[in-house]
Amino acid sequence: MSPVPLVLVAGGLALVAVGLVRARAPWGRYQALRAREANAERYRAWRGGRGEASGDTTGADVMKAVLRSRVREALLVAAVGAVLVIVGLVIR
Repeated sequence: MSPVPLVLVAGGLALVAVGLVRARAPWGRYQALRAREANAERYRAWRGGRGEASGDTTGADVMKAVLRSRVREALLVAAVGAVLVIVGLVIR
């Protein structure tokens, strides 16, 4: 077995690990932000207060978009790693 497939598999596994580790923190913050927003909505409904006007962009909406893009980028790195692993296994 030549060293090229081994390098591809090792590099791919490293990229998968790095991508998943990088995606973990923003995903956790995103889920916490969604839970906080859901709790605020339940509280508003319980109090009978007015909801947010449709079309308004809040800071939480912007932060959710940023967190989603960070997760997407990290998962893209993991996907590239998975492709490298598959290529390394196929060309041996």
